[in-house]
Amino acid sequence: EEGDARLPKVEVGDSLKIEDLNPKQHFTQPPPRFTEASLIRDLEKQGIGRPSTYASIISTIQDREYAEKDRGQFKPTELGIITTDLIAKSFPDIMDVTFTAGMERQLDEVEEGKTDWIELLESFYKPFAKKLELAQKEMRNIKAEMEPTEFVCEKCNSAMVVRWGRNGKFLACSSYPDCRNTKPIAIDAEGKVTIVEDEVTDQECVNCGKKMVIKSGRRGRFLACSGYPDCKTTRPIPIGVPCARPGCKGELLERRSGRGRVFYSCGEYPECRFSVWEIPTKVPCEVCGVEHWSVGKPPNQKAFDRKSEECPFTEAYVPKPEGEEDAKPRKKAAARKKAPAKKKAAARKKSSAS
Repeated sequence: EEGDARLPKVEVGDSLKIEDLNPKQHFTQPPPRFTEASLIRDLEKQGIGRPSTYASIISTIQDREYAEKDRGQFKPTELGIITTDLIAKSFPDIMDVTFTAGMERQLDEVEEGKTDWIELLESFYKPFAKKLELAQKEMRNIKAEMEPTEFVCEKCNSAMVVRWGRNGKFLACSSYPDCRNTKPIAIDAEGKVTIVEDEVTDQECVNCGKKMVIKSGRRGRFLACSGYPDCKTTRPIPIGVPCARPGCKGELLERRSGRGRVFYSCGEYPECRFSVWEIPTKVPCEVCGVEHWSVGKPPNQKAFDRKSEECPFTEAYVPKPEGEEDAKPRKKAAARKKAPAKKKAAARKKSSAS
C-alpha cells in the first residue's frame, strides 16, 4: 500500500532508475454540504442542541431563508452568508460552536442547582452588551448600501439602484422616497443584474377585471392586480386543490405564518379552518382505484376524498368536537375586552405611585 511504502537507502552520488512515471493532478475537494441527517449528527458531535430542538433548528434556518434545500442538501442563501459574516465579525465568540455547547452545559448545571443563574447571566451579558453597543455603531448597514445599475426608472427617469430588503436584493429608484418604484431582480454568477418580470396568471381581479400577477413580499408570494397602483387588490395564491372538509366548496390557498413558514389553508376562512403544512399531491390508490389529493408519506398518507373503507389512506380532515371552533373567537374577544381594564388599572397604579 502507498501508506506503507519506504524509500530505499541511498548515498550521495547514487544514480536512480525510473521504473514508472504516473502523472496525476488532484484538486482539494470541499466537504459535502449538510443534509438533515448529517447536520443533526454534527450537532450531536459538537454537543449543540437536544433531540427535542433539532427539528426547530432545521426549520428556523429555512423559514428565515438562511439556507435552502438543493437535492436534499442545505445550500446557504445570500442572506444567510451576509448575516453570518456580519455576526461573525462583531460577535466572534458567540459564532464559535463551543460557545453554544458550553452555554447549554452551564444551563444544565443551573437546572441541577450547581450554578447560580443570575451569576451566569451577568457573566454573559456584561461583555455582550459592550459588543452589541459597538456593533450598532460599526456594523455595516446593508439596507443603506446602493449598487448603481444601467436601468432607468420609467416613472421619473432617475437611475435605478440595487438595494437590500428583508426579501433579499431588489431594484429601486434612486429618488426614493419621492419615487417608490421597485422591481424584482435576478443576479447571475457573474454579477449581471436582470429584471424579473411579473408572472401573469389567468386569474382576474374581482374589482377591475385586469389580470392578476404573482409578486413576492414580506409574507411570501401573493397575487396582485396588474393595474397597480390604480388598483391595489391583492389575495393569496390558489393552488388548485379543493378543500378536504366535506361539503366545503373552498380551494386551498398558499399562505405564510407569522414565523415565515408556508402553509395551505381553505379560502373560505374563517367559516372553514382546514389547513395543512405541506402542498397536496395527487397519488393513485391501488386498492380503491381513486387518484387522491393527499399529504404525507406511506404508511401515513392522508386523503382529501377517501370514499372507501378498504382504502389504506386515512382522512385528511378530522372534525373537531362540536363547539370547539366557535370557542376560539370568543376567547380572543374576551381577551380584547379585558385589555382596556388592565391598562386602566396600570395607569391608576402609576398615578398613585407618583
